[in-house]
Amino acid sequence: MDPQIAERVASILNWTPDAFARVVGGYTPAARYRVEAAAGKSAFVKIATNSETSSALRREAAAYQTVDVSFRPALIGFQDDETHPILVTEDLSGCFIAPPWHARTIESTLCLVERLHASQAALRPYRDIHGDMEAGWTLVQRDPQPFLGLGIASHAWLSRALPELLAAEACCATSGSASCHYDIRSDNLAFPAAGTKLIDWSEACLSNPRLDLGFWLPSLASEGGPVPEALLPDAPEIAAWVSGYFAARAGLPVIPHAPRVRQVQQRQLVTALAWAQRALRLPTL
Repeated sequence: MDPQIAERVASILNWTPDAFARVVGGYTPAARYRVEAAAGKSAFVKIATNSETSSALRREAAAYQTVDVSFRPALIGFQDDETHPILVTEDLSGCFIAPPWHARTIESTLCLVERLHASQAALRPYRDIHGDMEAGWTLVQRDPQPFLGLGIASHAWLSRALPELLAAEACCATSGSASCHYDIRSDNLAFPAAGTKLIDWSEACLSNPRLDLGFWLPSLASEGGPVPEALLPDAPEIAAWVSGYFAARAGLPVIPHAPRVRQVQQRQLVTALAWAQRALRLPTL
């Protein structure tokens, strides 16, 4: 770690770390460290490395200021900077235990999400965080080649299924007043003894709680969990929106500063598309 950055981290902590261990993971180039000192002190540090991660870290810090600590790691400190904002939080190392998923971890996650959606937080609206995001199947209709190039579905299938996907997708609201995380995945879920926690809050906003839950379910299914409709029945509009999101993006070129994102999107597309296929009774792929 750069000595100046290390000094800034120590000033946020009010103690001097003895060790900085780089944490492998994440889908952005933000630098992540577990810092330790004598007497068992430890913390998690995230450092922005470019303009995109700087913006994301500022959004995450803003969310930490309003979301109740029962849903997230404890905030130790945030220090803004033109190029390298730094966020320091509670260290949850060793608490990321899924997959494999078990009934207990699924139930505790559902409970956390339900409580989050019912909570009051002064988050910004969906549009402020995510912009005027065009629905995914609308994007596929405009340019189907990235989706078809994945080899998951044929042109004939898409021609037959697209009208129903577009109609269902159009019924899905992104606006809402519920506190939503919008990045629920196993790598963002910790299970300490004190209760389940969500990390990575840069996408958090006020939105549609069913859509927030729906974005987790294809990931859960891809990791051996139940099919999405077992946890969110009678939700064809959610299945259409979520599958469209991944269908419009999974086949795009690799993102240079986040090369693993397309792989994750492709994996979630498979389970999300199967969900939409069942929910809308679409033709077989």
